Amino acid sequence: MDTLPSILIVDDDREIRTLLAEYLESNGFRALAAADGAGMRRILDSSHVDLIVLDLTLPGEDGLTLCRTLRASSNLPVIMLTARGEPLDRILGLEMGADDYVAKPFEPRELTARIRNVLRRTQALPPSLALPLAKRMAFAGWHFDLVARHLLSPQGMVVMLSGAEFRLLQVFLDHPHRVLNRDQLLNLTKGRDADPFDRSIDLQVSRLRQKLGDDAKAPLLLKTVRNEGYVLAATVTTES
Repeated sequence: MDTLPSILIVDDDREIRTLLAEYLESNGFRALAAADGAGMRRILDSSHVDLIVLDLTLPGEDGLTLCRTLRASSNLPVIMLTARGEPLDRILGLEMGADDYVAKPFEPRELTARIRNVLRRTQALPPSLALPLAKRMAFAGWHFDLVARHLLSPQGMVVMLSGAEFRLLQVFLDHPHRVLNRDQLLNLTKGRDADPFDRSIDLQVSRLRQKLGDDAKAPLLLKTVRNEGYVLAATVTTES
């Protein structure tokens, strides 16, 4: 049985597909490749894939559309490739659920390092972040589907979450009414990749509040406990 991590490269540039596949295979991965969304789906239907490297600009369905579609039915990690340098494109990729992004032209060594980091976060998560028996969680009128990765508002609207936001919300829902400090949140969401000086948790909490419609000045759901951390002030129910 093949134990090498399988990476699916989805890019319409044949040269990039070939060179990246060769580089990954020489560095301990099994590489698969597709030129578009249709090819991606065929491979996903027939082969095991651990992570997708997905180009933003594809013929037909673009990378953002494909990423959003994947997130509706899968937890499969996605790293976006973009030839654009605009921050908005990177933000959109993360908002659609990508776990990371790399701008073209890229250094294969950097992309490989990012692949390893994302795989460590998603495959070697702490026990409290392993997918629980519960498939859905409800809190304050919101519904969080861990299988489809959907966050439904009380009005029934789907709210898209980035990979980081998904993990952070799951941590809060796994520990309701418990104050979690920044170090705990970093360890639970990033595991061994956590940087003790990383302040990104504050930004992620701020973004999560915006998506939950939680007033930053007087939040009702994700409350700040001064000098201690954050707490989800809501009762959580689960459904298997």
